[in-house]
Amino acid sequence: MAWPRDDAKLDRVRGLMAEHGLDAIVARAPDNVVYLTNFWGMKGYDAVVFPREGSPTLLCLEASADDAARTSWTTDVRLVAGYDPTDPRPPSARTLDAAAALAAEHGTVGLELSLGTQASDRMVGEPTTFTQGWFDAFPGAVDATPLLVAARARKTDQEIERVRLANEIAAAAMDHVLGVIRPGQTEAQIAAEWLGFVHGEGTGWAGAVELALGFSLVWSGPGIKTFTATTSRPVVEDEPTLFEIWVCADGYWADHTKNVVVGELTDAYRELEHGLREVYDDAVAFCVPGASLAELDRRIRDGITRLGYADQPTHPICHGVGARAHEPPYAHQAGGGTVETGMVLAIEPGCYWPDGGGLRLEDNFLVTDAGTEKLSPFPDGIVQAAA
Repeated sequence: MAWPRDDAKLDRVRGLMAEHGLDAIVARAPDNVVYLTNFWGMKGYDAVVFPREGSPTLLCLEASADDAARTSWTTDVRLVAGYDPTDPRPPSARTLDAAAALAAEHGTVGLELSLGTQASDRMVGEPTTFTQGWFDAFPGAVDATPLLVAARARKTDQEIERVRLANEIAAAAMDHVLGVIRPGQTEAQIAAEWLGFVHGEGTGWAGAVELALGFSLVWSGPGIKTFTATTSRPVVEDEPTLFEIWVCADGYWADHTKNVVVGELTDAYRELEHGLREVYDDAVAFCVPGASLAELDRRIRDGITRLGYADQPTHPICHGVGARAHEPPYAHQAGGGTVETGMVLAIEPGCYWPDGGGLRLEDNFLVTDAGTEKLSPFPDGIVQAAA
């Protein structure tokens, strides 16, 4: 989707480049290419050379020329052949040649030397990995990832609008699920209902989303565990069906955990919901500008311990959301950092029973000067499905 150039975002990056003494950044991770150019590539063969002064250059596959012309914020778009009969190498090698030639025009160049995880490309959700040759082609380059992390941690108004769209689609898909979920359906079948809505109705959402993709893990009753796959287990009556769900709308994400019950919730689950909701609400209220991210992690885990679930959960309890579903900042007791205005945080405490079953609550929250704003209109807690 063509969005107006987000100068607030690009000026922030250039200001940080000046502080770090960088003359240019060469970025290839799909999330960073989206962040710097608004172009969401199809196969991860694309790159951007982003100078501190002057116009960026987008390198993209020639098959994506129309997409780049429509969506990219830079008019300097140079096409890379997907196949060249005079050059039998894969297309990523031609992208590298072009990027290295452009980078040679600048002094100090920053690369994504440390990546962590990488966001999916637009086509199949399969990140294209970097080869050693990519890094060797830029002698003397420094790591630009910390700079990009700092820039991306606080969202601009446009970024917030884009995250809101992803949140709206995720919530609408959950509303759809409430009307169709039934006992005896499999986890995979009800996951497909959610996924189908995201892709079918989210694409074109509000006239502002060109492509919406959903990703999900769905577990029901004793199938609820910290890390496991969706299976053919049946939806369990009177116990939650947990939806761990992500929506990507043109490269910007929502990350939620929502819970639905068919029938009347058991007393054990009602008690767990009440206790976990207190921990969750306390964490949300704690996230004011200046709050310690390390203390947030400690506070949530102490609350979960008081509920009788010591050493849980094994998954992170808070992270950023934006051009990736999971991006810095992370709340971790071994780390640092503070909550800042403009961050979008996924807060997600969870408790799990040894033999299967449990509960997780999660939504995305925009940090404002006054506190937090919940971005999803779908309720937290366990929501009862239509009879």
